Amino acid sequence: MTVQTVLSSLEGRVAVVTGASGGLGAHTAEVLAARGAKVALLARSTDRLEELAKKITADGGTALAVTTDVTDPQAVARAAERVRAELGRPDLVFNNAGIMLPAPVTEHRTDQWQQQVDLNVTAALTTLDVFVDDLVAAAEAGGPADLINTSSIAAQYLFPTFAVYGATKAFVTHLTRHLRTELGPKDVRVSALEPGIVGTDLWDKVTDQGAKDWYAGAQGDIEFLRPQDIAEIVAFTAALPRHVNLQQVTVMPTRQG
Repeated sequence: MTVQTVLSSLEGRVAVVTGASGGLGAHTAEVLAARGAKVALLARSTDRLEELAKKITADGGTALAVTTDVTDPQAVARAAERVRAELGRPDLVFNNAGIMLPAPVTEHRTDQWQQQVDLNVTAALTTLDVFVDDLVAAAEAGGPADLINTSSIAAQYLFPTFAVYGATKAFVTHLTRHLRTELGPKDVRVSALEPGIVGTDLWDKVTDQGAKDWYAGAQGDIEFLRPQDIAEIVAFTAALPRHVNLQQVTVMPTRQG
């Protein structure tokens, strides 16, 4: 009996990664490029994007750094035009930009609520709006087309002080399910990726002391997921045969309950 791999190469694919300046985005961009995709890096930090693009290029990959505020629809539209002109039509979008700012609702941190809605919800919709026609066109041309949205286990689990963040991620997961009903018949694969606790710089922006204390304490009990773990899952999902769609992937550290 001969065992044949079902995974395809990412050679020739054009990937867009939002939130690419660090964490899951940066590591995923590296893995996608290493597997053969040309990768467009979108985020606000010019220096970090250019440093990552140089690293990918030095490793033999192709990357384009495009400084973009994904909360600005016009900026995302301009970024898309540049991607199409310099790399080609995107057929893989890792819709990943996000922020996590837990805090008790009784603290009335409406500024942080708005930041999370703007980046986790509105920017995700903006990215969808700008690139969905590219994905449909790629599928119509007979190739694979993937929209992979970064959600969180907070979309389905309940955590004190994470109400607004969890609600924004529940939106992402439910949006993904609905998009499959529209885009699946057009051969565009739509996936929601729901990681548990990952050791990334996402926690650097957390201001709530209770959440920070929990995170520090959990490191002694749980071996956190690494960004590379998530990057491998994204690459695996995109490399599956065109007719196979992992619609929702929940990945947890082994010790996280």
